[in-house]
Amino acid sequence: MTSPLAFDGVLFFPVTPFGAGGAPDLDLLAEHVGSRLEHGPGGVFPACGTGEFHALSTGEVDAVVRTAVEVVNGRVPVIAGAGGALGQAIEQARNAADAGADGILLLPPYLVGGTTAGLVAWVEQVAAASPLPVIVYHRATARFTADAMRRLAANPRIAGFKDGTGDIGLTQEIVLAAGESGRELHFFNGLLTAELTQGAFRGIGVPLYSSAAFAMIPELAAAHYRAYTDGDDATREHLLREFYVPLVNLRDETPGFGVSLIKAGLRLQGLAVGSVRPPLVDPTPEQEARLGVILDRGRELVAELSAA
Repeated sequence: MTSPLAFDGVLFFPVTPFGAGGAPDLDLLAEHVGSRLEHGPGGVFPACGTGEFHALSTGEVDAVVRTAVEVVNGRVPVIAGAGGALGQAIEQARNAADAGADGILLLPPYLVGGTTAGLVAWVEQVAAASPLPVIVYHRATARFTADAMRRLAANPRIAGFKDGTGDIGLTQEIVLAAGESGRELHFFNGLLTAELTQGAFRGIGVPLYSSAAFAMIPELAAAHYRAYTDGDDATREHLLREFYVPLVNLRDETPGFGVSLIKAGLRLQGLAVGSVRPPLVDPTPEQEARLGVILDRGRELVAELSAA
């Protein structure tokens, strides 16, 4: 049995813009999502990590997801964020189905960590509450074992697995164990700035990856994806050296910059998406200036590729 989802292109994780009063700016979100569709994303993941799921109320998650679904209008899958406390995750999963989303990215439970059996039961209860296919997110308080994913892979509501730990050995075990179900699940690299590690993940059977960079500079992220899917390692590695490695070096200076830099990059390009919500912080003016240099280099790289 195959998953009802299909992804053909780089995966787009939009930011959640906040207006002057601090509430989500849904008109600006619609502009942000719509402007990226022309660059060919394989799926849109609103109200997830880059979209500051951790800082949104359930009502705000619902509004963000509904806006994305309306803008995308069936052109590619829309996978909504859900997670946290069990009751909250169930409500968000049901809301996503009502909004017309195509699936759920199930983010980790909040604060507590239980046994593996308890984690599996948590996933199963959320999955049972909504008709949507579920992609589980392996990180933080949601650490899955190969046996856990073997069981979950047999559940027709479970459509995929996203790794956010970087444990290549364990992820390989999970890919192999899930494959025993006879179902074709989607496997994602969900590490920060995943382009930098995707070469390794591809080698263990994880072909898909999150791209926060697509939200900020879609033409460069799409160029990387084309090189990746075409097997053009020379171009892919050139983009990594010239753009992604400097971006990662800046990102690693401050916790939370995997999100903060994306919003800052959008502001530098004239999209007034606002600041990140606490506990995340915005980059300093000096860091923003360095980000601007990295983005300028990214645009140069795209121009060079177009002229080649």
